[in-house]
Amino acid sequence: MSAPRCGWAVTHADKPFYVDYHDTEWGVPVHDDRLFFEMLILEGAQAGLSWLTILARRDTYRAAFDDFDVQKVASYDAAKQEALLADPGIIRNKLKIAATIQNARIFIEIQKEFGSFDSYVWKFVGGTPLINHWPTMADVPVSTELSDALSKDLKKRGMKFVGTTIIYSFLQATGLVMDHTLDCYRHRELSK
Repeated sequence: MSAPRCGWAVTHADKPFYVDYHDTEWGVPVHDDRLFFEMLILEGAQAGLSWLTILARRDTYRAAFDDFDVQKVASYDAAKQEALLADPGIIRNKLKIAATIQNARIFIEIQKEFGSFDSYVWKFVGGTPLINHWPTMADVPVSTELSDALSKDLKKRGMKFVGTTIIYSFLQATGLVMDHTLDCYRHRELSK
């Protein structure tokens, strides 16, 4: 018998990469700027789509965007944007691709201002993950005052595809907020 998991992972138990993401990444505190950038871009790419769609293409996104090297992405020119628009392995949305490049440049500005994106983003939760205790996935919000505040700040700095719902997903994915449900075995592990 498998360990009890959050409902969204159980629903896609036939997708090992999805279950693995739930078991090993989702809700685990991140302190690596490269991974923060990756998750920010992937969550933005998800807008209007499902996380399953994006996660299934994660490797092709990594290849297309130079393993989310923020310096390289920030330097992309019009020719690189055209190449990305022709890449069938990613979501070929002109606005999302342009936003990725713009967001990379702003991400670098944040790193310069705060020393790292890690230092910047963890200030929003006082340096400690917010551990929630939701009985079911239906209880988990899609946005909060925290995601509103971070979204507003990122938008003020010029980032795109960083609405409050996208940012709440980003906070969950990077472990600033831990939203595994009470019946999920990861809740116990990550609450310690």
